[in-house]
Amino acid sequence: MRRPPPSPNRRKTNRAKRFSVGALHSVPLMDSVAACPTRPTVTHLRLSAFKSHRAAVYPLGPVTLFAGASGTGKSSALEAYEALARLGAGARLASVFPDAEACVPERAGPDAQGRRGFRIGCTTAGPAGTVRLDVAVQAEPALRIVGERLTADGTTLLTTALRDPGRATVQAEWHTAGSGAPVTRAPLPDDRLATALLPLRVAGRTPGQLRVLAAAEQVVVALRSVFACDPQPHRMRAPVAVGAGRLRRGCDNLAEVLHRTRTACTRRHARLAAMARAGCAGPVAGLDVEALADGTVRALLDRGGPAAGGPGAGHGTPFGRLGDGELRYLALALVLLTGPGVLAMDQVAEVPGAMQTLTVLADGFDRGLDDRQTTSLLSLATGICADGHLRLVGTVGAAGAVHARETTGAAVVDLEP
Repeated sequence: MRRPPPSPNRRKTNRAKRFSVGALHSVPLMDSVAACPTRPTVTHLRLSAFKSHRAAVYPLGPVTLFAGASGTGKSSALEAYEALARLGAGARLASVFPDAEACVPERAGPDAQGRRGFRIGCTTAGPAGTVRLDVAVQAEPALRIVGERLTADGTTLLTTALRDPGRATVQAEWHTAGSGAPVTRAPLPDDRLATALLPLRVAGRTPGQLRVLAAAEQVVVALRSVFACDPQPHRMRAPVAVGAGRLRRGCDNLAEVLHRTRTACTRRHARLAAMARAGCAGPVAGLDVEALADGTVRALLDRGGPAAGGPGAGHGTPFGRLGDGELRYLALALVLLTGPGVLAMDQVAEVPGAMQTLTVLADGFDRGLDDRQTTSLLSLATGICADGHLRLVGTVGAAGAVHARETTGAAVVDLEP
């Protein structure tokens, strides 16, 4: 008996699986694939017109730290990176840019139709070669993506353009290189990144289509593997309930995550305890977690030695008593020492972890830290990022920039007014 044909949804699922897992493995895009990095990574952040940035291209290495005076655009560079990451994950434009008008360069005037906007993009490296993504966003009068271009090693693979302002779509054209038409045209929504939608639209039957899929996957994987971290000490002091044990952006559930890593990740927990000894005041024998009567847990610095409760018992200092700098230091160290499975982030589940590089975005990396803590964190970051599994992009103040320049493996991008 013949099997019934698969449903359209089933075909889309199978196509997405073929794209997500196989494209980077099986598509012979260039003779020098072996010379390309195995894991897709973002190598350049391009801010053609975004807030205070104009025609700016910033190289990104394993550890990249933006420095400069207040108002030079350090935080907005990380904001643009995170926006690209969210768009790559399929987020809608309005959720990524809730205040899109603030992203338009201050002196940018409207065109003849009264439109104003901004342009951002990135370059990635990986098995598909050098792949560049550029996105033009209209902020006024209506928020929409009005243009997108995906190129690989100089070849344009995807373009979108706004043809009819009355429709909520853009006209997309992607490379086919088949025996028929060299490109395929179709409308796509104007509030989503077209590159992230290609897996469900491109069949992957011709070498040209396979090349488009591989390039799109490289960009999506490189962008989605991001964790934006901004530890908030005032929210890290109170006991927390035990849950999934995945560290949130503000690190307010630090005690919950330590409760998990203490038993599930003993080696990383031991390294974090060593970092605590290097950066916290007073003697530190280790890190401990105390279960309270109401079912919550709180973290403590184990001070060692006898406690008031009896001979031979240890005693600890609750994290609630630590300084803001100590809490930020411990939270950032934990982020650097853990992986996507411990961080509350959107993982690219369809792609093996060995083919992904986690990028940590840390605005104010050295905020509230003393010289010893900054130096210790920089040493940890450069050591971990050297193997390619993790990258760090952050911002630092003047003192942090000095320490970063003295740290082998860290690159400082100086921004000027």
